[in-house]
Amino acid sequence: MRLASGHVAVQLEGEELAKIQRDFGGFSKGLVRLTPGRWVLPAPYTKFADKIYNMKFRASDVLIMTYPKCGTTWTQEVVWTMRNNPNLDHPKASIPVKARSPFVDSDMLTHMGKDVHNNELLEMVKDIVPHPDPDEGLALQMTANLPDPRTIKTHLPFSLMTPDLLDTAKVIYVARNPKDVVLSFLHHSRLMKSMSYVGSLEQYVDYFVNDQLIYGPYWEHLREAWPRRDHPNMHFLFYEDMKADPKAELRKLNQFLGTDLTEEQLQKIAHYTSFEEMKKRDEVFYQTRGTKRVNTEVSKKDGGFYRKGEAGSWRGQLTDVQETKIDDWTKVNSLKLDISFRYSV
Repeated sequence: MRLASGHVAVQLEGEELAKIQRDFGGFSKGLVRLTPGRWVLPAPYTKFADKIYNMKFRASDVLIMTYPKCGTTWTQEVVWTMRNNPNLDHPKASIPVKARSPFVDSDMLTHMGKDVHNNELLEMVKDIVPHPDPDEGLALQMTANLPDPRTIKTHLPFSLMTPDLLDTAKVIYVARNPKDVVLSFLHHSRLMKSMSYVGSLEQYVDYFVNDQLIYGPYWEHLREAWPRRDHPNMHFLFYEDMKADPKAELRKLNQFLGTDLTEEQLQKIAHYTSFEEMKKRDEVFYQTRGTKRVNTEVSKKDGGFYRKGEAGSWRGQLTDVQETKIDDWTKVNSLKLDISFRYSV
């Protein structure tokens, strides 16, 4: 299947698909691999691919782009708060960020389930989308109907977005060291019913370095973003820098976004968007309403969506063999990019 982006989507099949589906119970509808780039995505992506690629961005838009588990939700909350809630008094600030800042490619994840109408986002977006239709993608409808200024999230790479993206909107790209990414993505894959991973850490590391996880390849994702880092509408951010000195990174964002916030406002926003505060708000919301998205057994045992929020949590969790495998893989790929990571803060 040829997409508007020029990519060709081919269904995974045979032993590769069978193995992935044994380990990922949520991928019953299959996966596709896109070339060029060898991107791996859930099969329902092809239903929404051209709509996402042809989406009209506005001059006031900010798109937060990351490979999964690189600090996307944290950055979303920071940016949305700086632009929409600088005095921390917005009436909708207490609802989950996904109902204020759309995850534009999330419809394909929803459509991996059996009932797309059983979606907690449906109730959250009714004041934005008068007649929401889950079959056509709630996130896309929310994005189209959201008033300015829009803060939008994607895990898709540049090549799957409109080519004039940086000529129109601002993009914040967030990168994180691969050792923390793989462990955070592992937990997420076990937690979320849309993935339902049941395999081992060892197997997951292999999926990661063999470019078989959705939204991968990890390095290709970076390879498309890193050379664009000096574009005036691009801000490249490292997760580890945000953890080390959030106020310094908020000052840089303040300048990039043109929000003109005071030091006092930035100080309060840094506290408000800290891991601990965001985790508290998330727990309060879902304790009262519940959620259908997560495996409650995994959540009780290993933590929910907000688990550790650390840089360097891979230490003591990866075996020497796994660490060496990721190190060798990183050495080959990072040299091609001339990029380096901090592995602890």
